[in-house]
Amino acid sequence: MSIEAPGVLNYDEAALRNLADDVIARVRRAGADAADVLMVSGASLSASCRMGEVEEVERSDGQEFGLRAFIGKRQAIVSSSDLSKRSLDLLITRVVAMAKLAPEDQYCGLAERELLAKKFPDLDIFDATELDMPSLIAAAKQAEDVARSIQGITNSEGAGASCSHSRIVLATSEGFSGGYATSSYGMSCSVLAGEGTQMERDYEYSSVRHYGDLMSPEEIGRVAAQRTLSRLNPRRVKTQQVPVIYAPRVSNGLLGHLAGAISGAVVARGTSFLKDRLGKAVFAKGVNIVDDPHRARGLRSKPFDGEGVANARRAMIEDGVLTGWLLDTASAKQLGLRSTGNAARGSGSAPSPSTSNFYMQPGSRPAVEMISSLKTGLFITELIGMGVNPVTGDYSRGATGFWIENGQFVYPVSEITVAGNLLDMFMHLTPGDDLQFRYGMDAPTILIEGMTVAGE
Repeated sequence: MSIEAPGVLNYDEAALRNLADDVIARVRRAGADAADVLMVSGASLSASCRMGEVEEVERSDGQEFGLRAFIGKRQAIVSSSDLSKRSLDLLITRVVAMAKLAPEDQYCGLAERELLAKKFPDLDIFDATELDMPSLIAAAKQAEDVARSIQGITNSEGAGASCSHSRIVLATSEGFSGGYATSSYGMSCSVLAGEGTQMERDYEYSSVRHYGDLMSPEEIGRVAAQRTLSRLNPRRVKTQQVPVIYAPRVSNGLLGHLAGAISGAVVARGTSFLKDRLGKAVFAKGVNIVDDPHRARGLRSKPFDGEGVANARRAMIEDGVLTGWLLDTASAKQLGLRSTGNAARGSGSAPSPSTSNFYMQPGSRPAVEMISSLKTGLFITELIGMGVNPVTGDYSRGATGFWIENGQFVYPVSEITVAGNLLDMFMHLTPGDDLQFRYGMDAPTILIEGMTVAGE
């Protein structure tokens, strides 16, 4: 069974765009002042195994259709996976009726015509490589077999492999019509070591746009096993203030807190700890954070945003200074600004501000030197819980990792909490030189001076 078997991409882009334009014309004739249509067609294959046996195989083919209609300052949204004429007729009738009854929203509406994208860059985010179910099963088994073959691994949570192809089309009554195709390939493995109450777990995974960029099953399994074994016999440490180093697999979480705080919707509500910091230093000098929807092969790359607005690379933090907000049309209107091309949406929801490929540029300090320079400190490899107050920036999360003494990892640690305030943490943050693009939101190794580590 091939990923390109009939039904995987049910419609070519031209057919989807013609259908979207036709629906918009019909909903306008039915009484809507304005409308937009989002259509997604695609298919995916996935397989998982555990202890050498196939555990689950799944194939998904389908399409999603979202229709948004406006009557004055009222809007309604309907969605369906049925694109038959009867279904579309019902959706058009229903969305107009709903819009007439919806409460008024002075900020709703389509993006201004002059902001709409007119050119669509080639972002190299589609790979037509075909994978069938047997090859996915074989890859998952191989990753787990490698991990389980390493001495000390005692159990497995399983391994998986997947691939998908999608096509997205957006059209609006303001004259925008555009589309693009994407692909995704992934692999993961999670295993355990130790016995009884002394068991530890860790994992590795890879997610890419192009199959040739995917980590090999052997490497996935080997890294998962090595990480798991390194966590055996953890200790707790006494409560103290020490420098803390975030490994790249968790440092991107700090960017997630930043992204949430500079979302236009949050800023407009006045519930962000950064709401009064525009144009001011938020990070130390030399720190630069970028949102780049046009990054080649990026996991979150797209040629236009969820409202058809032209998007582009933006330096959100430049030499430590906060330069702007993430805005869609509605949040921009609330703030008296214009959309920045950061709208994201699903077929059944209104647009909201979001990042694309969001990353912290690497610094000049080698990550290995950060570790070797510490007399005492904590190296974090996993974070637990979401103890962050978005209004005040207060930060407290469970953590596991390794204790550092005299520049060396001396033992694994667990059952500890790291705490601080995000404003203080950002201002005392130093990025390492080891940025890799793996998650769609990426940061290098990060050193933060003087955080509270709570243990015994």
